[in-house]
Amino acid sequence: MSTANRVAAALRDLGIPLPGGMHYDVAGKVVVITGGADGIGFALARILHGKGAVVALIDVNAVALRAAEAALGGERVVTTAADVRDRAAMDTAVREIAAAAGGIDVVVANAGVTPPPATLRQIDPADFDRVIDINLMGVFNTVRPAIDEVIARRGHIVVVSSAAAFSPALGGAAYVVSKAASEQLGRILRLELAGHGATAGVAYFGIVDTRLAQATLDEDDLGAELNSRLPRPLRRRISAQRAARSVADAISRRAGSTTVPRAWQPWGLLRGLLNVLIDAVLVSDARSHRFVRDLEARTDRRRAGAPEGR
Repeated sequence: MSTANRVAAALRDLGIPLPGGMHYDVAGKVVVITGGADGIGFALARILHGKGAVVALIDVNAVALRAAEAALGGERVVTTAADVRDRAAMDTAVREIAAAAGGIDVVVANAGVTPPPATLRQIDPADFDRVIDINLMGVFNTVRPAIDEVIARRGHIVVVSSAAAFSPALGGAAYVVSKAASEQLGRILRLELAGHGATAGVAYFGIVDTRLAQATLDEDDLGAELNSRLPRPLRRRISAQRAARSVADAISRRAGSTTVPRAWQPWGLLRGLLNVLIDAVLVSDARSHRFVRDLEARTDRRRAGAPEGR
């Protein structure tokens, strides 16, 4: 790749439009989306279906999948119930989708979960394992059986990470670890696919305004405190539809990365320096120390069956 092309690719990854730039048309393409029955996954399916794509939705919830298929009108829709943690089931799901749809062009590894807030000292190991199994191993189990299909059709893969990968978050270690690891999986995949004529990218979202986010950050005293400590631009929430539009746009540009809201973008670009400063501040911050003690005390009360309190 020439220097000019490298610069153009870097600008596209930053979301800067270029005249005459690369455009990937999804019309007639087969797009696999995990976690496709609701939330960001279904919003993305609706957008791409509207652009003429065949959308193949994988979700653990078979009932929700049927509702999603009905909402999309049934045509150019393939649905398969599978748990992304189950490697054999995902292998089967991908093979069945490829056979039913005539191949696979695009894969969006979107399925993910967030555990209840807890420190590493107190988190239930089963909760930690579940987050890693879905948010990281689930990505591997999704993309691994589809890679040859994507290469054969010079397609594109999107790994959904999070702006949480940019910095540590008190009480959210499992989520941060899983999203940081999935980010690297996506970046490595991009490098590995380049020589085969296929592409990959990573999607980073800030706070998506879901019922889970509201319960965690608005209706919980400790969560509200954490939220208040974010710089104001980083507290801005986006809808599932906005997140989905950013992924659809990234696919159309074969972008190596996309970040929304864009207020998180400088943090991602400068994290090497910022994280050194942030870590130094948090380690010596009395409010952070108190937050950890309060969180652990609340966990102790829950385990003892005592009233919540603070």
